[in-house]
Amino acid sequence: QVQLVESGGGLVQAGYSLRLSCAASGGTFSVYDMAWFRGKDREDREFVARISSNARSSTYAASVKGRFTISRDNAKKTMYLEMNHLTPEDTAIYYCQAKNVDISWGQGTQVTVSS
Repeated sequence: QVQLVESGGGLVQAGYSLRLSCAASGGTFSVYDMAWFRGKDREDREFVARISSNARSSTYAASVKGRFTISRDNAKKTMYLEMNHLTPEDTAIYYCQAKNVDISWGQGTQVTVSS
């Protein structure tokens, strides 16, 4: 099972950008579909974006479409989330997910957007 570690969160002002990373280890990263979720805690996560294992397709929640971009580098075993035009409503803990036969989650990284 793959292990995931998120990074890149922080405190920013509205309108600014952040780039999150999700580093994988202990598994074959390239076979996993990857996704970002967010929420105030683990029990309250909502879907943000998903990218296929070969990076050929991606989907976004309506609330972030046009502002966020998901990407991955299978050689580096890392997934990214570029977040632009951030608003206070984007404040949350951001979790990455790896999905194949099993599902793995990272511990999350806090993003706080001030108005």
